Amino acid sequence: MACDFVFAVDILQKLSELNTKLQRKSVFAHELYVEVKAFQLKLKLSAKQLKEQNFVQFPLLKTRAVTQALSDKYSSHLMALKEEFIRRFADFKAIQGQFDLLSSPFICDVETAAEELQVDLIDLQADNSSKSLFENKPLVEFYASLHPKKFKNLKNFARKMFVICFDLHM
Repeated sequence: MACDFVFAVDILQKLSELNTKLQRKSVFAHELYVEVKAFQLKLKLSAKQLKEQNFVQFPLLKTRAVTQALSDKYSSHLMALKEEFIRRFADFKAIQGQFDLLSSPFICDVETAAEELQVDLIDLQADNSSKSLFENKPLVEFYASLHPKKFKNLKNFARKMFVICFDLHM
């Protein structure tokens, strides 16, 4: 029973850290989703480590004598938590490709982008001055700075995505 409480304290600490990251102001949904994906990977790693009785990610649990049965139980709890995160963030997963295009337009695969964006992306990726702007400006300012006629479809896409990001964050 004491180990259960210690495990709960350790995992609640990790959830609290994630919550702090997700509550930041002026952060777009695609940035929040990056935090959630990283947390899911950390849960998977921690579950594997617990199964091997490696408590490196659980500082309080490391101080206890934990049986293999308890390690397996905690590992299962972490995998269930990971699955719940996957279920709850399925909407984000569905638009991950759009998030990737929005946040990394210079490295996205033009052929997998929506057809109406492909020509704009080719022009953008070939434009070194735009790349410099992308590297030196906040994302919103970068998209606002794009030429309205040359990158019309890309600007409209970004505008829609920022509205989605704002709506999801509210």
